[in-house]
Amino acid sequence: MNIQLNFNDKSAGAYLAKPASGEGPGVLVLHAWWGLNPFFKQVCDQLAEQGFTALAPDLYQGRIAKTIDEAKELLGQRDDGLMKDSVNAAKAHLVSLNPGKPIAVIGFSMGAAWALVVAEREQDVAAVVMFYGAAEADYSQVSAKILGHFAEVDEWEPREYIDTMQADMTAAGLDVTSHFYPKVGHWFMESDRPDFDSDSASLAWQRTFEFLKQNL
Repeated sequence: MNIQLNFNDKSAGAYLAKPASGEGPGVLVLHAWWGLNPFFKQVCDQLAEQGFTALAPDLYQGRIAKTIDEAKELLGQRDDGLMKDSVNAAKAHLVSLNPGKPIAVIGFSMGAAWALVVAEREQDVAAVVMFYGAAEADYSQVSAKILGHFAEVDEWEPREYIDTMQADMTAAGLDVTSHFYPKVGHWFMESDRPDFDSDSASLAWQRTFEFLKQNL
């Protein structure tokens, strides 16, 4: 369901999905540069079907891109401060639904970078799942286990960059597992994109659900 997050005299929309039981371990879902489109809401619904409470904040204040050019424009117009506040508010709301329990963060592309930001400063994040995205962070401040899903050949996230990130994480003592999927493009998980690959997406979801259930 659609909800509203209020913070610092501001607000942001979000999508919340709960399991049939009414409650479950929390998973924060951070969308790619397209905005909070139907696919990312479906991600929350899929997580709820697996027993998780999933919350996806709208980091673009209702704006949605359908093409790469539109997405680039939205990214260029972004308000980093408002995005950070929206992520923080969503995380706080998710934690309030199951106080004292750890959460996970799932991020897609741009959202994967935000997932690392959250994990870097929040010690109650037990698990991070990154879909074809990366970012630099102070990994010594991260305690979460990391699962990464990447295209084997990706023009947006070069393999050498991913390998360097994983090496830095390992050097910092993090528990990191990465999977590389052959013959797919950057957005292979997203059913509304031409790059969608159902077999790779199905395998990645299977691995993700197992990872979350083991760590939450």
